[in-house]
Amino acid sequence: PGVRGRPTDRRCGAGWREAVAAAAGALQAGGLVALPTDTVYGVACLAQDSAAVRSIYSLKGRNGGKPLAICLGDVERLYRYCQVNVPDELLRDLLPGPVTLVLKRSEELNKDLNPFTSLVGVRIPNHPFVRELARACSGPLALTSANISCQASTLTVSEFQDLWPQLSLIIDGGPIGDVQSPECRLGSTVVDLSVSGKFTIIRPGCALTSTVEILKQKYGLIPESA
Repeated sequence: PGVRGRPTDRRCGAGWREAVAAAAGALQAGGLVALPTDTVYGVACLAQDSAAVRSIYSLKGRNGGKPLAICLGDVERLYRYCQVNVPDELLRDLLPGPVTLVLKRSEELNKDLNPFTSLVGVRIPNHPFVRELARACSGPLALTSANISCQASTLTVSEFQDLWPQLSLIIDGGPIGDVQSPECRLGSTVVDLSVSGKFTIIRPGCALTSTVEILKQKYGLIPESA
C-alpha cells in the first residue's frame, strides 16, 4: 500500500514492512490511522489508549453512546479480550472475514472503551495489511469506518478527504471493491453471539446470507430478532 503522511500528504513508495512499521508507530504515539479493510476504509487507534479513543469520536462527530469495535490479527487473541461461549471452530468459520462478532467483554479491555456496555464487537478483517498491523501492536485496535457519522462508507482515500487533516497517517490501498456498487458500502455483517445457543443480527452488512447459514445450519444457533 502507498503511504500518505502528515504534513505533506505526498505518496511515497514505501514497502509493505515500512508501511506496517509507520502505521504501528503512529498508533503507539496516540495517533489515528486510516487504512483499507476487506469491506470499506477504516480509521484505527489503540483501543487501550483512552485519549486516542476520544479522538476517534471527535473525528467522526460520533454519538458517544455508539460503540467502537476492536480489531485483532488472529482468532487466538480474541480470548484475551472477550468471554467466548461458542465453539472455536465457529469463530474460525467466520473469521477472518467481513463479519463483526459481538461477545461479552473481558476485564482486560480498556474500561473507557464503550463503558456503557458489557459487550464488544470484534473484527478480524480478511485483509493482510490490517492483520499485520494488529499483530504489530501490543493490544487491540479500535476500528471504525473512515467517514463522518451518518455519511456513506468510503471505498477510496479521496472519499474521506475532509478527515485527512486530523489523521496521523493514511494507508492508500487503492479502491476497495466496486466504487459504483451500493452493496460494496454495506460494511461488515454484525452479529451478537453473547447469548448461548442464539444469535441476533444487529446489522445485515455484506455477508448476511453466508453468516446466517453457518450459524443456523452448521451450529444450530437460533435466530433472535434485534
